[in-house]
Amino acid sequence: MTFSFRDLLAYGLFGLPLSLLALPVYVMVPQLYAGTLGLSLTAVGSLLLAARLFDAFIDPALGGWMDRAALTRGHAGFVLMSLVPLSAGYLALFHPPMMSTDQLYLWFGLSLLVVYVGFSMATIAHNSWGASLTQQRGERARLTATREACALVGVVMAAALPMMIGMGGLTVVFIVLLAVTAFVLLRFAPRALMRTAEDAPAHSVLLPLRDRQFRWLLAVFAVNGIAAAIPATLFMFFASDGLQLPEYAGLFLVLYFFAAALALPAWAKLASRVGEASAWLIGMLLAVSAFVWTAQLESGALASFAVICVLSGAALGADLALPPALLAGVIGAAGHSGQREGAYFGLWSWMTKLNLALAAGISLPLLDWLGYAPGHSSEEGLRALVIGYALLPCGLKVCAGLLLWRSPLKQV
Repeated sequence: MTFSFRDLLAYGLFGLPLSLLALPVYVMVPQLYAGTLGLSLTAVGSLLLAARLFDAFIDPALGGWMDRAALTRGHAGFVLMSLVPLSAGYLALFHPPMMSTDQLYLWFGLSLLVVYVGFSMATIAHNSWGASLTQQRGERARLTATREACALVGVVMAAALPMMIGMGGLTVVFIVLLAVTAFVLLRFAPRALMRTAEDAPAHSVLLPLRDRQFRWLLAVFAVNGIAAAIPATLFMFFASDGLQLPEYAGLFLVLYFFAAALALPAWAKLASRVGEASAWLIGMLLAVSAFVWTAQLESGALASFAVICVLSGAALGADLALPPALLAGVIGAAGHSGQREGAYFGLWSWMTKLNLALAAGISLPLLDWLGYAPGHSSEEGLRALVIGYALLPCGLKVCAGLLLWRSPLKQV
């Protein structure tokens, strides 16, 4: 199946509001609740860890449920169901009312849970929808690249709009775009053929783990994901205290994600020639080569960090477009295309959330213990911040590359 530009856009646009939510939740929430509202780093990290672990471990169940219910609801039904918790959770998380510290802890935890459940349902349904549409190597890369390009537009908006219209304006933009893109997806996006009742999976939650190629892919994705999640969690702290350039944090994010968006077509084209696995490995090598220099930066290194953001952002395009396309190929090779995408993407989403949970739950309390405090840190604390933000992720990325190089995924 060859997709028209209209098909690609109708499917991919829904990724925009999802990323308009994801960036603030994963990058700005620690700064908001620890830096602005005064909760301790350890408490914020612990609540993020608890909420993300809960969310992560319901994702496989959500995926299995979607597979079983796809005959009646389809992926579109689950996208529709996700809109209410996404909207309500976003409002609650970023606009908490005045309350005591103890009440704020409770509000923070419950708001996270609502957001995560809605986000999980939407992303698993959206990703499964795309994976069920084609098994052509070039077309599945085009499909995921379009979705991630739309997502990166949302990320750039999430980075730039708070400086222009504030978080209140960003909330309005998010809710409007969520409604509009959901309508476009449900009305105009291509759909896979419906399955018959005989094809419906019975108990498919852990079935993907029996597949050797999926286990290899999940292992690579896990290590690579932790490498990306740690700097995402620590970015605002590094921009403020490591570089002493908090006013340029939004600009750095815009450069990073804009470069990723521009690089997506090149990664999709490279994947059509050498395969998603080989192209992804090249992206990992580029990421390490660019980001390792962050450890040598001194405060005020505006131009140098901007260049690093552009180069590592270009490498991010590979991380965004190629693993989901590779997963679609693994599903097809296992003979499960059009049948069990929910189970695969449920475990995929579980691993994504687990990476983020470990990054927040380990890195924030560790920095707190080593003496780093936002806004007024010792030299030892700042050194720990630099090591955690720059060197540790590069080491993990190298490990992910070695796993991918040894894996059987080049045959997919």
